[in-house]
Amino acid sequence: MVYKWLTSIQSSLTGPCLLCGGRCTLPDGLALCDGCRNLLPATGRHCPNCAQPQTSDARCGPCQRHPPPFERAIAPWLYAPPLDRLVLQLKTSAAGPCAHALGGLLARHLAASGCELPDLIVPVPLHARRLRERGFNQAAMLARVLARKLGVPWRADVLLKPHESADQRRLDKQQRRRNLRGCFTCRPLPTGCHVALVDDVVTTGATAWAGSEALRRAGAARVAVWALARTP
Repeated sequence: MVYKWLTSIQSSLTGPCLLCGGRCTLPDGLALCDGCRNLLPATGRHCPNCAQPQTSDARCGPCQRHPPPFERAIAPWLYAPPLDRLVLQLKTSAAGPCAHALGGLLARHLAASGCELPDLIVPVPLHARRLRERGFNQAAMLARVLARKLGVPWRADVLLKPHESADQRRLDKQQRRRNLRGCFTCRPLPTGCHVALVDDVVTTGATAWAGSEALRRAGAARVAVWALARTP
């Protein structure tokens, strides 16, 4: 039942592709043609813990020395062309096609990988001011699609960001970790629950680390991180 949507008869729709713009057949109704899907850069070999790309599938040194509060990060693609264009669309437009397409592709990857489904899907939150400026939370849009496709409940009011943090773009990994310290709070969770924390891109892992810590403090026994992409 969970993956019934994967095995149901798929209708081939036509429409414009989000990347190439051409009108073409869109497999499974997601607005990316086969040609453009094949261009998305796969993560390849990576650390099974933090999804950092590397030359082997063994646990990376940093995760061995300092295990993160999440047990596994899944990010099927690299944050590189042409996926970066789609992520930019996702961040700058509240329209549904991009979130539907990217969320659908991520759900297909999760289903095909046989990963264990969580009890709850939770998006990485935005601070209230940032949410007002943007008008939407792209992580919540992805979480909504994943919940519908995978048959798992999701909530956007569990993990909160009451404290605003500085812009992370010019900060290194340690600076990002310090910048996010104490930024997230979490409503109480059922003890022992398994939570999937959803974001669009994992860059240094600082956001995933801080969000997972808050979820664990609130009662989550296990946290997985699901994202579209990992920054090499």
